[in-house]
Amino acid sequence: MTDRQIAVTGSTGRIGGRVARLLSARGRPLRLIVRDASRAPSLTSPAGPAHVMVASYDDGEAARRALTGVDVLFMVSGSESLDRVEQHRTFIDAAADAGVRHLVYTSFLGAAPDAVFTLARDHHVTEQYLRDAEQRTGMAWTALRDSLYADFLPGMVGDDGVLRGPAGDGRVAAVAQDDVADAAVVVLLSPQGHAGRTYDLTGPEALTLQEVAETVTRATGRPARYQPETLEEAFASRAHYGAPDWQVEAWVSTYTAIAAGELSTVSTAVEELTGHPARTLEQVLSTGRAR
Repeated sequence: MTDRQIAVTGSTGRIGGRVARLLSARGRPLRLIVRDASRAPSLTSPAGPAHVMVASYDDGEAARRALTGVDVLFMVSGSESLDRVEQHRTFIDAAADAGVRHLVYTSFLGAAPDAVFTLARDHHVTEQYLRDAEQRTGMAWTALRDSLYADFLPGMVGDDGVLRGPAGDGRVAAVAQDDVADAAVVVLLSPQGHAGRTYDLTGPEALTLQEVAETVTRATGRPARYQPETLEEAFASRAHYGAPDWQVEAWVSTYTAIAAGELSTVSTAVEELTGHPARTLEQVLSTGRAR
């Protein structure tokens, strides 16, 4: 169906924005679901301008209005908060009520109830809710389990040039945001072939944080080095941000998940879905520098 109505959330962000631009470039009818219409990207394709609708994940009524007439929905996971799972449930229910036939959700690698990375537990609960919603309503789903974003790794290096955390010698196969967007578009354009599937989206290599720091230095020219921390040191070095305890725990558990080997998975899903190899960290950073 060339006229299938696709809706994209998070189009003001990095992943949703990429997905929206790619779909628009392909001439697909597009609806952008945003919290602030003034921040929505202006996208026009042969199918016409993208239609902007305002709704937040925690406003079921607005979401139902915004999603009525949508066939396929790209749902970027909500921003980190204590009630994120409840917001997800509200939005998923609204999507089903509005008649959405297939929901594609950005989950996280290793999503499980006992995941070391605390926020991966939220993604597990959301995935389970999608399964339950399918049983209740018939709305199909696909989960894209993204690894850490390679694009974000330089931001983990402090102003002093130190990448610090309790990751030990663990490895992470960070994924390029462009690869996630490319994979998402493939699923969104032919969702029926991906119903009920989960895809681990990773980079092509698993690196230690020492190797990450060396790559940052080589690709960006910015000196960086890795400094392992104990748990006590990790919590102490992040205390000055004044973040709530649950958020600091989430930050620290990113590193302990690496130490535990939970982010070392190297998947071929990016290439299988998109037809091109997953980008390496060095490719991501070198491309970003060129821009």
